[in-house]
Amino acid sequence: MGMATSKVRLNICGSSYVVNTTESEDYMQNLADRLNLDMNELMASSNSISITTAAVMTALNYRDELEKASGSADNMRRQIKDYLEDAASAKMAAEEVRRENASLKRRIDELERRLRRSQSAQEAP
Repeated sequence: MGMATSKVRLNICGSSYVVNTTESEDYMQNLADRLNLDMNELMASSNSISITTAAVMTALNYRDELEKASGSADNMRRQIKDYLEDAASAKMAAEEVRRENASLKRRIDELERRLRRSQSAQEAP
């Protein structure tokens, strides 16, 4: 079952827009407020800029931020993958050392037993 959509009325730069969304009204209102701020800032910087131009420029800025953010997210994912692979091979190496230690311990125990046997054989009259 899909998420329920609702209609939200947003006011952006003096025009009213009704948007179908699955997000909360607060969330959408917050987006509209930030968009208003960004567009108004652009329009204040130059009195010849139209609302359409301001909208396009703002959209380009957002798109740029999105590209950069997803680029750095991909980078982080790659780094995490590398760290996990390093950790896995370190774990395998440690496992190998543990096995080797256990094997050497068994060998030492075996040699000590033999040594004790040969010593007690020599001590016997």
